[in-house]
Amino acid sequence: MRSVSRLVVVLFAFLVLGSVVWAQSSTTSLRGTVTDGTGAAVSTARVTLSSPQRSIERVTTTNPEGGYEFLQLPPGTYELAVEVTGFKRYEQKNIQLLVSTPAAVNVALQVGAVAETMEVTAEAALVNTTDASLGIAFSERQLKELPLEGRSVPELLSLQSGVTYTGNRTDVNRDVDTRSGAVNGARSDQSNITLDGVDVNDQVNGNAFTSVLPVTLDSVQEFRVTTSNYNADQGRSSGAQVSLVTKSGTNSFHGSLYEYHRNTYTSANDYFVKTAELSGGQPNVPPKLIRNIFGGSLGGPILKDRLFFFVNYEGSRQREENSVLRIVPSDSLRQGLMRYVCDSTDPSCTPGNASGVTVVNDASLGRVATLSAAQIQQMDPLHIGNNPVMLSYFNSFPEPNDLTQGDQLNFVGYRFRGPVPTNKNWYIARADFKITRSGSHSLFWRGALRNDAKSDVPYLPGTAPLHTLTDFSKGLTVGYTALLRPTLINNFHWGLTRQSLGDIGNNDSQPFSFFRGLNDDSTSNNSSLAVTRSRVFQTPVHNFVDDIAWTKGKHTFQFGTNLRFIRNPRANFLSSFSQGVTNSSGLNTAGIAGTNSPLDPGNNGSPASIRTS
Repeated sequence: MRSVSRLVVVLFAFLVLGSVVWAQSSTTSLRGTVTDGTGAAVSTARVTLSSPQRSIERVTTTNPEGGYEFLQLPPGTYELAVEVTGFKRYEQKNIQLLVSTPAAVNVALQVGAVAETMEVTAEAALVNTTDASLGIAFSERQLKELPLEGRSVPELLSLQSGVTYTGNRTDVNRDVDTRSGAVNGARSDQSNITLDGVDVNDQVNGNAFTSVLPVTLDSVQEFRVTTSNYNADQGRSSGAQVSLVTKSGTNSFHGSLYEYHRNTYTSANDYFVKTAELSGGQPNVPPKLIRNIFGGSLGGPILKDRLFFFVNYEGSRQREENSVLRIVPSDSLRQGLMRYVCDSTDPSCTPGNASGVTVVNDASLGRVATLSAAQIQQMDPLHIGNNPVMLSYFNSFPEPNDLTQGDQLNFVGYRFRGPVPTNKNWYIARADFKITRSGSHSLFWRGALRNDAKSDVPYLPGTAPLHTLTDFSKGLTVGYTALLRPTLINNFHWGLTRQSLGDIGNNDSQPFSFFRGLNDDSTSNNSSLAVTRSRVFQTPVHNFVDDIAWTKGKHTFQFGTNLRFIRNPRANFLSSFSQGVTNSSGLNTAGIAGTNSPLDPGNNGSPASIRTS
């Protein structure tokens, strides 16, 4: 009875956890058949797969059907050797095994002595004939040769068939539009990106083509994008499955130094900036456009055949300028004069009227009246007149240079070249250690962090940026691979990825008073946006992944689990301070015009203003 119960438990475990697939979100596999000259299977042949540069060696023997299989392999370049009595030794070099791409190499032996060697030096590209997954793997050479804007490796996903990519279109908001990065109809936030086998997805925005941790062309050994028919170990979501692998050190030292530079010498000036510069008597200077990407990498042995390292740093500096429009007080308002559109049916709303108020005909506004400081003081019930504090505030703004913006009465436009600097610093490191000399037990550690800051234009020249988008995301991964038997392999990964984003404002310390139409963000294109508050997001993700692959005769069984623990604490200053708003448009709206208020010019012998609502 006990044996029957044990059999039921085992069968249940196989049905629930087992599947004929190969776990390789950050690994790969190789299999094939060994035959003789007649096509008959050769059993008990010794098959050795090795990578001399990384001192990796796996050994197995062919089964009665002549089959062999190597699972949970680190991607890279390998050599295959087959030996059996009565046949020449078979050797094949430069076998490129790509991440998440199962490969097959069939071997046909020739009769002869084992001391003789049959070497295969050229072979067609390996094709995935093992499963039905569709996708393209990119090797290190392809990554470096393909032109990439900003050297963003995950954006190569846009080159795959079945991918909808809207690019950098200004009419598409990636935060709400799920088309950009949709794969075979699945929404963009359904794609899954793993780095060295653990989750590095953007949990806050859900954007496609985005790795939370830094990934550079010099740090990625290779990656594969599986667009459909992926196996159970990758099928977390309905979109594309992107597997990236960080480069590891070898027994040879290798490194790189690089720099890419672009400047403003060939840039044309912005039309509106140029117009404003010429009208203000300034030289014709285009907005700044300087981009600089630089870095270096180094990898090699710490302890030959046992301990390897790889490090990579990449920095980016962008110095650009955008055309900025702001609403500022007019020259007349700075002097304490108030302009308004008067009612043309009022007899005093004419040039040279008897009221003493200056009235002019404006081609776009109609008849415009201007109240002097003395006339404003007379209208004031307390006869105080203009507040010197307000006049000082109005005169703190730069001189206007675009009179076609604002209300064209008291608030007009000011254009300038606003700096939008971007600084990025990326740090990546990896260490690989063979616990046993044979490599049957091995460890790796990978750490990555970014220190990015992208500033928006300031409210006015010389002030702090309205927004500074910061990204201090960081993460680490530990992996342990155990070759328990030639037919039983366990691969464990733990990763902590902490996405840390911030939108830093220009005022997180004090209340503010807003003037409608001047600095309260009530006009188009943020031309009157003066104050912004900060908000920050941290999203730590713990990811535990374990895969066990067991080969039994012709059958391969896989068991695995993938657990993620996600938190999303947030903080902001959006409602942390009190604020006041004053409506400075009362002369031509329902606030004052056409009422009995002493502040209505029409009640003081001045031309009446127009009531518009």
